[in-house]
Amino acid sequence: MPGSEKDRLAALVIDQHRVFQEALAGNRKRYPTPEFESFAAAMREYVDATREDEMLHRGVVTAVYGLVEYLRSERKRVPDDVLLEAERLECLLFLGYDPHFDGDEPPGL
Repeated sequence: MPGSEKDRLAALVIDQHRVFQEALAGNRKRYPTPEFESFAAAMREYVDATREDEMLHRGVVTAVYGLVEYLRSERKRVPDDVLLEAERLECLLFLGYDPHFDGDEPPGL
């Protein structure tokens, strides 16, 4: 995949992260789950495209590093599915595996 496609995906992740941050700051009564889901979808697409790369885009790393801790400290009540997906995104990006198999279970499980 050309570098420009990876740059486009990185820019999409960064933009979706910004939209999510703005939604968090904007409405304190409703949790911005749709904005988070858009960010997570962009992040999964970026991870799929850069799975074999040794280097990651700095803006993407900044958006995901410490995401779970940030979400827990930002609000008292965070939906469990948001925290699980945030943990999944961190594992996908930094450790290279999906902690939620969803059909990719190892043989014998």
